[in-house]
Amino acid sequence: MKILLMGEYSNVHATLAEGLRKLGHQVTVLSNGDFWKDYPRDIDMVRKPGKLGGICYLIKLSTKLSKLCGYDIVQLINPMFLELKAERIFPIYRYLRRHNKKIILGGFGMDYYWVSVCCQDKPLRYSDFNIGDTLRTNTDAQREKKDWLGTAKERLNRMIAEDCDGIVTGLYEYWACYQLRFPQKTVFIPFPIKPYLSTSNNNERKLKLFIGINKSRSEYKGTDIMLRAAQAIVEKYPDKVELRIAENVPFAQYVEMMNGSDAILDQLYSYTPSMNPLEAMARGIVCIGGGEPENYKIIHEDRLRPIINVKPNYDSVYHELEELVNHPEQIALLKEQSVEYVSKHHDYIKVAKEYEAYYRKILLN
Repeated sequence: MKILLMGEYSNVHATLAEGLRKLGHQVTVLSNGDFWKDYPRDIDMVRKPGKLGGICYLIKLSTKLSKLCGYDIVQLINPMFLELKAERIFPIYRYLRRHNKKIILGGFGMDYYWVSVCCQDKPLRYSDFNIGDTLRTNTDAQREKKDWLGTAKERLNRMIAEDCDGIVTGLYEYWACYQLRFPQKTVFIPFPIKPYLSTSNNNERKLKLFIGINKSRSEYKGTDIMLRAAQAIVEKYPDKVELRIAENVPFAQYVEMMNGSDAILDQLYSYTPSMNPLEAMARGIVCIGGGEPENYKIIHEDRLRPIINVKPNYDSVYHELEELVNHPEQIALLKEQSVEYVSKHHDYIKVAKEYEAYYRKILLN
C-alpha cells in the first residue's frame, strides 16, 4: 500500500512508518517533528514564527500538494494536522479527500471530542477535564475548552470525523470518547514502540526517578503534582532516592537523560501509559502513572501488571513513591514485566500488522 501519515504526536507516526515499511509498504510522513521534540519525517513542515513565517509555510505547502495525491491511505494525527488555523485546513482536507482513496482520523490527543465528551458525558472517572462529576477549572483546561468548543476547530473536527472512512485511537481514554459518538467507525490499536536491546539495570543503592516536564502543559497533565511528590520523597530520603528532570528537550536528549532510570513519573490524569512511558518501559524502566483496569482490559492482558497506578492526587503519588523506596525488592519484577508488556502489546512490527489489516479492511469498503 501507499500510505501518507500527516502530523506527529510523540513519535507515533514516525514509529508506525518504520513498522509499515518493514512490511513492504511505501510510507511518507509529513510533519513538523512535533515542534521542539524534532521527531523524524520525510516532508518537513515546520512553521517559523510571525506573519512572514505563516506566508512562507503556505507557499511551502502549496509546492508539496502534488506529493499528497495518489495514496491508498491518508492518516491524520489530529484534525489540526497542519500548523494552520482551522479555517485554512478545511480546503486542504477536501483536496486530500478528492485525490486519495481513504482518509483515517487519529484520535491521539487534544481535540473537540476529547474535550466535549469528558466535560459532558464524563465516561471516565477522571481525565484532563473532570474529577468525577466535577469539572476541573485549572487554566489549561479552561483554555482548551475555549479553543475547541463552539469554534472553527470544533467544526473542522466534526466535519472530518463524520466524513472520514475510519477513526483510530491509541489510548483507552480516547477510544472511550470517540466510540460514544462513532461506535461503528472507531477502533483501538495500541501505540507502536521499537524494541530496546539493553534494559535499565541499577546496581547502586539509590532509586533513580525520572520525570519529563512540558512547561506549558504541566498543570494540565498533572506533572506539577508528580514533581512535587517526587521532590518531597527525595527530601525525605536523600540517601535512597535521586531525581532527574527533563524540561522541554528534544526527544533524543530526553531519551539520553531517561536511560539508566529505575522509574518514570508519567501523566497524573491518565488511565494508560502513552508513548514516552512506553519507550521507558521498553528499556525496563517502571512507569508510575496510569494503569487502570480498563487499560489492561482493552488489550486483553490478564497477567502482567507492570504499571504502578496512581490516583489523580498528591497523596496517592507520594504513597506509591514511598512504597517503592521502602520495598526495592519489587523493582526487578516490575522492570521485567515492563519489557514483556511492551514487547507483547506494543512492538512496532506487531502494531504495524494491526494497522495493515485495518487499512486493508477500510480499502474493501
